[in-house]
Amino acid sequence: MSKIVLYGIIMSPPVRACLLTLKALELPFEYKEIKLAEGETRTPEYLKKNPQGTVPLLDDNGVLVWDSHAICMYLCDKYAKTDALYPKELVKRTGVNQRLFFDASVIYKALWNVSSAFWMRGLTEVSKEKTDNVHEALRLTEVLLDKPYIAGDSLTIADFCCGATVSSLPAVFDIDPQRYPKITAWLARLGELAYFEEANNVGAKQYATFMRSQWTKVEL
Repeated sequence: MSKIVLYGIIMSPPVRACLLTLKALELPFEYKEIKLAEGETRTPEYLKKNPQGTVPLLDDNGVLVWDSHAICMYLCDKYAKTDALYPKELVKRTGVNQRLFFDASVIYKALWNVSSAFWMRGLTEVSKEKTDNVHEALRLTEVLLDKPYIAGDSLTIADFCCGATVSSLPAVFDIDPQRYPKITAWLARLGELAYFEEANNVGAKQYATFMRSQWTKVEL
């Protein structure tokens, strides 16, 4: 098997989604933690591999893939022994794809709208408009969880991508189990996976702890 290298930042939800997929597929890989503060994603060497200068970045023996959703799909299509995590049947795969795009365009967007103001401009206050957007993302996720997993009755990469993002939302505020009981149960279900704590929860807790230490005001 070719050497797989994942470049990332453990606090990043998209990076953790890829770690979860790699762990679920039981693939040997090397993880390289990127030092953002030292500009490691802006070096000529890194930008040659990923012109966007983002994480995660997968290097599979020279095959370069970035964007977490694309990475997770690639890994399943190339290495999975079954199609359980990323079904080949059209309707099931479409359901998973829809949830992946939902993560990118709704859940992660809501989180990024909050955190980017800090990362890009050093702002430490979170407006009610932004926290309302996070609640709306949670509300929609709660609606979609009409089955045990985000895309149906079984675990898929959509759970890894959406789960990594949702489990990071305590960076803004705690998820109320009474308001979001299905989300709470779903995250607990994912937490029973042998690799979920190491591959996701450790980084999610670091991210939430760091971000909440930076906020001077969060309007709820």
